[in-house]
Amino acid sequence: MNRSDRTSSFAQMARWLSVLAIGLLLASPGWAQDIGPFVGDYVGSADVVDADGSSTPRDMSVSIAETGEGFVVKWKTTTYKADGRVKEQSFSVEFRPSDRNNIYSAAMKRNVFGHEVPLDPMKGEPFVWGRIEGETLTVFSLFIDEDGGYELQQYDRTLAEGGLNLSFSRFRDGQKSRSVETFLKKQ
Repeated sequence: MNRSDRTSSFAQMARWLSVLAIGLLLASPGWAQDIGPFVGDYVGSADVVDADGSSTPRDMSVSIAETGEGFVVKWKTTTYKADGRVKEQSFSVEFRPSDRNNIYSAAMKRNVFGHEVPLDPMKGEPFVWGRIEGETLTVFSLFIDEDGGYELQQYDRTLAEGGLNLSFSRFRDGQKSRSVETFLKKQ
């Protein structure tokens, strides 16, 4: 093989590798960071602290699973009131990669074409999105009330040995009104 043939072969290989790299980038789901390390079922409990310093015991669980186009986060809380009442709430949000690096849009209802779309905060529905930053999966929920004020909830779930560290904060019109920090053990 002479020098000209080697140069031509090298150029062809470089072009082939470039095409392969571009194809892999186009085939991947955006620039999304992997949800894999977060996948699992987790449980724990904590005292939720309100702005006035009072606290309420609460059991919590979260399940994170991959889907065909993204991932789903399901969580449940059981609150034990001082008067003996027990309140349970469950939530489920499916996320899809957005056009932005490591930011995920929530697909919470279907439009007239059958596509899943976020809810509308101007109609009192929450606007939800997520992001993965390093070892932390964050879910944000924004609510706009009837007077135009807002509530922002932030759930940070950070990978830890044996589970997740959960940090939750609720802000109303910029003021922190509730928070909780606890460890959720992987099942």
